[in-house]
Amino acid sequence: MWRGNSFSFVENDIKYTPSEVVELLVSLIKPQSGMRIYDPTAGSGGMLVQTRNYLARNGGNPANLSLFGQEMNLNTWAICKMNMFLHGVYSADIRKGDTLGSPQHTQAGELMTFDRVIANPPFSLKKWGKEEADNDAYGRFPYGTPPKDSGDLAFVQHMIASLNDEGVMGVVMPHGVLFRGSSEKAIRQGILQDDLLEAVIGLPAGLFYGTGIPASLLIINKNKRAARLRKVLFINAELEYAEGKNQNTLRAQDIAKIVQTFDDYAEVKRYSKVVTIAEIAENDYNLNIRRYADTSPPPEIFDVRAILHGGIPVREVESDYIREEILGDFDVSLVFAQRDSDYFEFKPEIDSKEKIRELAGEADAQVITQLERWWDKYQVSLKDLNAQVAEAESLMQSFLQELGYE
Repeated sequence: MWRGNSFSFVENDIKYTPSEVVELLVSLIKPQSGMRIYDPTAGSGGMLVQTRNYLARNGGNPANLSLFGQEMNLNTWAICKMNMFLHGVYSADIRKGDTLGSPQHTQAGELMTFDRVIANPPFSLKKWGKEEADNDAYGRFPYGTPPKDSGDLAFVQHMIASLNDEGVMGVVMPHGVLFRGSSEKAIRQGILQDDLLEAVIGLPAGLFYGTGIPASLLIINKNKRAARLRKVLFINAELEYAEGKNQNTLRAQDIAKIVQTFDDYAEVKRYSKVVTIAEIAENDYNLNIRRYADTSPPPEIFDVRAILHGGIPVREVESDYIREEILGDFDVSLVFAQRDSDYFEFKPEIDSKEKIRELAGEADAQVITQLERWWDKYQVSLKDLNAQVAEAESLMQSFLQELGYE
């Protein structure tokens, strides 16, 4: 497709990595002028191009990056070479071949190393070459080799081996690598014990073409700053996206929130958590994001007194979750009257859900839904129901008597 006076072969990249995910990943690893950038599964070169775009957006010289990549598919390799040329990148070192089986960026029998490594390898690649990797000439797999039908952590270890001593990498991974057992657990354990993992970021489902499964990002840093040593930041961004008919997307504000949370290494309720490696070890080196940063709401409150006698519990209305995630700044006095210090009740004029919607004005849909839920849950108490049943039984008995039945 055309972009200004040049055109970019983005279709092949979009098939694998949506542009906003690439933008996010590049913003997390923050390439800087003079750096060497490497993508071991380069595709058509979109991630490498985005590193230049990032530099340009942040006042750097995009020409002051050295780009390296390897791509196994011959046709895709050719497109990548042309894409580099069309973006004015004439010195990019893009090579053909199987990165795991035959890495091409070597020097004097050793892997070349880079300042930044970025990739979206094929998920759970089967027949990736475990037998050869067990005797790898480059020593790329110090934590062991993953199963023969799941090459995810082989790519991760290749990327780690391709980082220099101050290097940072970002990689897209399926969630399975975070908790699968056996040899993959041993690899996670080794990476954590060497204090290389800086962050684990969970993305929403439905971002990637052709699959609805959610993905995760791993940020690995060989030179973590002192305040981040022996810690890992978990970010759960699964709920923050724009829903699309066929595919969901990350909005600018979603990307900005993830990047800001990572930059600040901040804890945000129901979104992010800083966890010590000691705690992860206690959890058997499980990196399941929800274990540490859970977005699910707390258990719903069921107030027995309110169910029996009516009224809406103040503690439920004013709970942190209801206030922060649902009601926001909605003024509950529009629909509730204070019955006593512990309970609200619906205003006398409210005799139906329609009246709730009328008095709530322009409240958000989620506010209306919650108010209607309280109506269903508490408006008619068990005491009232018992009275109604007793009244109905009495009425039925009188009808039967009138008809001559005793």
